[in-house]
Amino acid sequence: MNRLLMLVLTTILSLPVFAQDKATPDGLIIATVREVLTIVKQDKTIVSDQPRLLALVDAKILPHFDFKRMTQLAVGRPWRAATPEQKEALVREFRTMLVRTYTKVFSTYPDPEVEVKSARMLAEDESTVRSVIRVPDGRVVTVDYEMKRSDGHWKAFDVTVEGISLVTSYRGSFADEIKLVGIDGLIRTLSEKNRNAAAESKG
Repeated sequence: MNRLLMLVLTTILSLPVFAQDKATPDGLIIATVREVLTIVKQDKTIVSDQPRLLALVDAKILPHFDFKRMTQLAVGRPWRAATPEQKEALVREFRTMLVRTYTKVFSTYPDPEVEVKSARMLAEDESTVRSVIRVPDGRVVTVDYEMKRSDGHWKAFDVTVEGISLVTSYRGSFADEIKLVGIDGLIRTLSEKNRNAAAESKG
């Protein structure tokens, strides 16, 4: 799961700039990446400064993800039985987990080559952005972004790497956790993982 997620996030952080129209799903991804990489190139120290890197990812990249929908899809059927407070906590912890994972991308997969192949419209407000990433160890990986437009803005709600959906992958582990300890137990597990990740980054 961690390697899958790292490849997903690497792709987003590494797309080449050949379209910058944020009104289109592929243009939004590329324009966002250009902005982030420009900031990093101007100040390379940000990569080793965890608080600043977290703030950069949180401010520039994650607003383009629909975390409520991602969390709902990952949790699956139990989402409907969760209270509003539990749903809010699940979204918050899931989002925090992905923010911290993003910050590892810069040092894990440096300088990958990425090509956006197409943006296929599934409906007027849904699209699949398809890309290929070539990582330094020689692998070629296909990455698809499932995106939906709401209130005039495109946001990603799932990413598929080599046919494996990020949301579906989490759904299995989340379902097992909920079966064992319930929704509150899953929230505690995610919260503990986030606290441990935060402590490791400070150590």
